[in-house]
Amino acid sequence: MDNDNGTAVTKFILLGFSDLGAYQLPLFWGVLFIYLVTILGNSLIITLTLLDSALNTPMYFFLRHLSVIEILYTTTIVPRMLSDLLSSYPVISPAGCFTQMYFFALFGIAECCLLTAMAYDRYAAICRPLHYATLVNRQVCVGMVVASYLMGITSGTTHSMFIFTLPFNGINIVHHFLCDILPVLRLASGDTFWGEVGNLAVTLLFIITPFALILFSYVRILITILGVASAQGRQKVFSTCSSHLLVVTLFFGTGTIAYMRPQANATQDMDQILSLFYTVVTPMFNPFIYTLRNKEVMGALRRKLTKHL
Repeated sequence: MDNDNGTAVTKFILLGFSDLGAYQLPLFWGVLFIYLVTILGNSLIITLTLLDSALNTPMYFFLRHLSVIEILYTTTIVPRMLSDLLSSYPVISPAGCFTQMYFFALFGIAECCLLTAMAYDRYAAICRPLHYATLVNRQVCVGMVVASYLMGITSGTTHSMFIFTLPFNGINIVHHFLCDILPVLRLASGDTFWGEVGNLAVTLLFIITPFALILFSYVRILITILGVASAQGRQKVFSTCSSHLLVVTLFFGTGTIAYMRPQANATQDMDQILSLFYTVVTPMFNPFIYTLRNKEVMGALRRKLTKHL
């Protein structure tokens, strides 16, 4: 039952998928399977890129950190979600909600920025091959990864600190399976105008801007590909960035729809389905996209299996 007597909120109720009834258990097993595949797949990429010298390049350096972020990102959400699917009364303390929101924003924004860095790497490799070693050297790679984490920390701190300085009195039901920014912000008793403005600003700065930079990079890459004389050459150039482009489309596509579509057309069920896709399902796809579609990673995997078997 929600706290509707005007007293300060001491816990939040995460409704999530509680209305599914008997279907919550199948959803539990499905999400658990996806989570385990995500952990194992991304751990495999981290291991291969660390152990195989053929993968000691900037592209796989970024890919390794992307896999680290995917593991941390899903771990921020999924274990709590699994626990709530088995609970008849899924509650979370304000401190727990603050912590989940902070890390959710941190790793989500860090992934946006890291995908942008990976697009820059592909742009430099294809459009500026003679200057690639200078444009994407070790110091540049480390700097871009550190900047991605710092932007995530800045966003997570700003959002969570601002929202949880607002008073929460009365209703404490969060219509979501996680402490996402907007569902929690709507429960605040104070003026939420600046919180909504801040959310829009962060969306434009850390989601739309990186996406625009990635699109710009791929327009330049496409122009370069079309300038390659042979069809075989064009296919070879395109194959080096197709995996990244697919991951970008999945991540930014669902995220943009979830956060930028008009709230008048939004429904709670659709919000949760979109959130489930880009927080739980998409991280599972990444290992498959970067292994099954990548000859270098598959080659490294075969070499390690052959060596040990």
